[in-house]
Amino acid sequence: QIHVEESGGGSVQAGGSLRLSCVVSGYPYSAYCAAWFRQVPGKEREGVALINVDDEITYAESVKGRFTISKDNAKHTTYLQMHNLKPEDTAVYYCAADVFDYGLSALYKFWGQGTQVTVSS
Repeated sequence: QIHVEESGGGSVQAGGSLRLSCVVSGYPYSAYCAAWFRQVPGKEREGVALINVDDEITYAESVKGRFTISKDNAKHTTYLQMHNLKPEDTAVYYCAADVFDYGLSALYKFWGQGTQVTVSS
């Protein structure tokens, strides 16, 4: 059974940093695509960053230059390092995984439960 679990959310002031972690367990393949999404109440889930099986990376325009996605295959863990956080980054952040690359669309098969990130001004 495949399980995706995020951690590392919290509350910070604007300009601060957080690092989110996503552990994918039970995946039958040694490589997979991992993506981060975020969602605020009343809005659609928004793709933030993706790293695919070839370690090609895609970022949403809103986070370019501030967020960095990386993956440690040995630990089955994907990270999202977030710097210079803004109040508009406040959301529940979700990790998604799949063998296929769906870009920043929310078509991935396996999802975590989400972790809250709150940025105060």
